[in-house]
Amino acid sequence: MAEFPVNPCSGPDQVLPATSLKTWTIDTPVLLQMSTSGYASAVPLSMYSMMKAVAEDKPLRKAMALQQHGTWKSWNYRDYFEESCTVAKAFIALGLERSHGVCLMGNNHPHWLIANFGSIFAGGVSTGVYTSNSPITCRHMAKDCRAQVLVLENQHYIDKFLPLKQFLPHVKVIVQYSGTPTMPGVLSWQELLAIGSKQSDDAFNNRLKLQAVNQCCSLIYTSGTTGLPKGVMTSQDAITWCVTQIVAVTNPQRESKDIVSYLPLSHIAGLMSDCYAAVAMASTVFFTENDILKGGSLIDALRQIEPTGLLSVPRVWEKLYDKLQEYERSLTPTKKKMGDWCKQQILNYYDALSEGRELSSFEQVRLSMARKAVANVKTSLGLSKAVNLVSGGAPLSPDIQKYFMSMDMPVRDSYALSETAAIGFSNVFLPGNFRSGSLGKVVRLTSMEIKRYSADFGEYTDKEGEICFKGRSIFMGYLNQEDVTNEVILDDGWMRTGDLGYLDKDGYLFLSGRVKEIIITAGGENVPPVFIESAIKKLLPFLSNTMLVGDRRKYLSILLTVKCGVEDKTGMPNEALGPSVVAWCAERGVTLNTVSEFRREIERDGDGPLAMGVQDAIDRYNSEHAISNAQKVQRWTFLPHDFSLATGELNNFLKLKRKVTARMYADVIDDLYGDVKSKL
Repeated sequence: MAEFPVNPCSGPDQVLPATSLKTWTIDTPVLLQMSTSGYASAVPLSMYSMMKAVAEDKPLRKAMALQQHGTWKSWNYRDYFEESCTVAKAFIALGLERSHGVCLMGNNHPHWLIANFGSIFAGGVSTGVYTSNSPITCRHMAKDCRAQVLVLENQHYIDKFLPLKQFLPHVKVIVQYSGTPTMPGVLSWQELLAIGSKQSDDAFNNRLKLQAVNQCCSLIYTSGTTGLPKGVMTSQDAITWCVTQIVAVTNPQRESKDIVSYLPLSHIAGLMSDCYAAVAMASTVFFTENDILKGGSLIDALRQIEPTGLLSVPRVWEKLYDKLQEYERSLTPTKKKMGDWCKQQILNYYDALSEGRELSSFEQVRLSMARKAVANVKTSLGLSKAVNLVSGGAPLSPDIQKYFMSMDMPVRDSYALSETAAIGFSNVFLPGNFRSGSLGKVVRLTSMEIKRYSADFGEYTDKEGEICFKGRSIFMGYLNQEDVTNEVILDDGWMRTGDLGYLDKDGYLFLSGRVKEIIITAGGENVPPVFIESAIKKLLPFLSNTMLVGDRRKYLSILLTVKCGVEDKTGMPNEALGPSVVAWCAERGVTLNTVSEFRREIERDGDGPLAMGVQDAIDRYNSEHAISNAQKVQRWTFLPHDFSLATGELNNFLKLKRKVTARMYADVIDDLYGDVKSKL
């Protein structure tokens, strides 16, 4: 354990002396980037104190609700806080030491959140483990954080860890948080609470006194697009400061908000939204009976709960968009024309909002009529009460964003990272505060600059560079990784994101791609792939995923997948073509139903309507969007199935794993640069 020049016994809200803004050891405190005035001057606050204040202010407000066998079980904020304290006492009694990990693995559940707070209250380090992680990754994470407690949903996840236990000398206890354990030595949730209830407050209070807000309390492991995940160390101050400041600005009266919990709690977005921000706002978090990301229906859950907001990734918004497009194709010409008129009126309103102009009386009347007409669409999606729709994780297609805006469901594109505690850029639907296609303006809680580090950049435009952040929300460092920590967090506090982007003249951020994803052609030209991939998807909206290739090659090629069905239980893409693909083929006089039929048709007739339709779109990109010959796409091919988490091309947050995908399809890529004439 680290030695400090003072006796650290005045927690949990104390700030321990520190000498650096960064660390790579789990128990070393860091300097807080505080200021003497403004947002960053707020008094530091521990998780315990934040939750205790909410429990005392709103003791009977519903905090969480779990659907079980068709009925709902609820926790109010007093229950939530007290049960978190009970779990903390149990963890201490079972041998959890300070600054050791508590690994949480399983689907979203109130017990996951309670165990998370209990871990932190006990002085441990809460560590979410993705449900899709391989045994190798589970072992790496548990060993990396010196996990002493494993909190797992059911036998399925216990089976993942049991073969690894011999390699994890720190593990002292396994808790199953749902159902009845069948393995000897595994504690049930009820047994855990019983242990905690028998403990006095003495050991618990002593742990609280030793806590400091500038030490690590939470590990968010990166999704591992380039290797084993890295542990993002976050302090209590970074989290509590972010969420309490957001509440102070957006919801100072703590008006009740309803949230559907479905994003992985192992990721910063789900954890900040459903756990920390929800507590700070005294919101109600709902957990449905069926896991939404594994066969459960998001739309069914939204209809049932009618949340006041929805945070999601572009992939989910795309699926909702496809559903609405399928519905529109079923409309009669008259209803279609009426719908187009309504969308024009609503888009005019948001255009006026963006431009800072007021609507005329006549425009306001038409807007009112249009909003009444599309209200049933919002209701059908369960979003009639939702006023805060947010997309994060990757840029949302401008066309899809525009479509939802035309249906009076404006989706705010945002940009943040685990390393910034989910604070970064966001569009806000206020006059002069959003721009379609951008990721918004920098959130006032952080500082941001576009920096150009000459070693990483080739021939880019002057305005483009690496997005860098600085402020109180910045993470502490990567656990046990000194070199990577020093590479990302500079000595002056600036954090390099590794993302390329630029600011327009009004301060709106546009993302270009990743520094490490830049393709360098054989001719030495630097090509950011995201722009090209997005442009081609826009020209061929039936595409699901695209991946540009051509590193150290003479020209660029692109891998394509079509939208298709997904198996409910496994998440595997299946053979059924998506409605938009079927419709695109039908427009060209071809009737197809499966992915294999689609690929065979293109292979059979390279000059046929389907192959030529794709080539026409590629040619259009090359002539209208490519900024140089080196950035033109020369060849393309369709892969046998869509990218997915289950098949390995996407990570846990549905981002493309480029290196992994390139290895998976190495033969296909090689064919694109050989003498093969076929586009398959």
